[in-house]
Amino acid sequence: MRKKPTLRDVARLAGVSPSSVSRVANGSAYVGPTVQSRVRSAASQLGIDLTKAMKSRIIVFLLGNRDVLHRFQARILAGAEEYCTSHGWELLFLSFHYPSTTAVGELSLPQVLNRRDTVRGVILGGTNPASLLLALHERKVPFSVLGNNVLGEWQPEQHDVVFSDDVLGAYEMTSYLISRGHVHIWYVGDVRFPWFARCFQGYQRAMAEAKLQARCSQIRSDRQELGYLAVKSLIASGEPVTAIFAGSDQVAHGVYRALRDFHLRVPDNISVAGFNDTEGAILHPTLSSVREFPEELGRHLAEFVTTRIVNPDLDPRQLCMPTELVIRESIRPSEALTSTNARADEDARPAVETQRRLG
Repeated sequence: MRKKPTLRDVARLAGVSPSSVSRVANGSAYVGPTVQSRVRSAASQLGIDLTKAMKSRIIVFLLGNRDVLHRFQARILAGAEEYCTSHGWELLFLSFHYPSTTAVGELSLPQVLNRRDTVRGVILGGTNPASLLLALHERKVPFSVLGNNVLGEWQPEQHDVVFSDDVLGAYEMTSYLISRGHVHIWYVGDVRFPWFARCFQGYQRAMAEAKLQARCSQIRSDRQELGYLAVKSLIASGEPVTAIFAGSDQVAHGVYRALRDFHLRVPDNISVAGFNDTEGAILHPTLSSVREFPEELGRHLAEFVTTRIVNPDLDPRQLCMPTELVIRESIRPSEALTSTNARADEDARPAVETQRRLG
């Protein structure tokens, strides 16, 4: 049985690159009339209707190794879907669970990704190892990726990547805690995971600048139990702590539970901060957190991959989205700062009284 000709066959016959064929099929303005003519002639000889071959406008949102109900990822998906809908693309959701240690050659991609006549590109959400990026690149599947959650060594400059600036956000939150007089600030997050590790970088930087000791829990998990177990271990150890910076709001929720078990109040006994602002407003007391903008992340991820489909030879693009501090009820000045201010007030009173008498 004769093999059905492909767009690569068109490129070979026309003497152009596959990306040029893709641009012609997509109606890109970046292709000259001579190349367009050669491509269309080659497609005609092979019996391929370029318009039909490229008429699919389906993007896959691939959620790797994460809970389908994960709140932050769901909001990224919503942003991507909004962009796709408003720009004439359809977004297909697909959950993909696989060992993060799987080598590139052993990675079995979902079958739908092999249907280039159906799926035009992929948005990588969730948590994915660098091997998946390499596998898609080798198969020439256009994709964009959330850079904060890529596991292992990789080169972001080689891909279309959208980041949330979690390093700076963590630095700013830690600096705020320090400005409120906190010295014994603990970071709670499993730094084996890239999103916790990046936040820890920002935390470490702020602590180092203030010449304070950076301290991190050793409990390993990425869920609410991490915050619960880490704080129970910390309090039981007798280590000094006035503030806890949790690497996510979910972890901070566990921190709250553990502090309640020890009859410690937030923020009266210990101040708490979180990250990503997915649960901050619904916790009691309300949680101070670093707000990210997942819907915007999703929109940019969708824009990056659809642009890559139409113009495959563009240089890879990277975008870093800023974060925002949201200060709520869970942080109060430490006793040290309160005592210092009280002493300053006491010292000021004699001078005020002297001025009154002189006046």
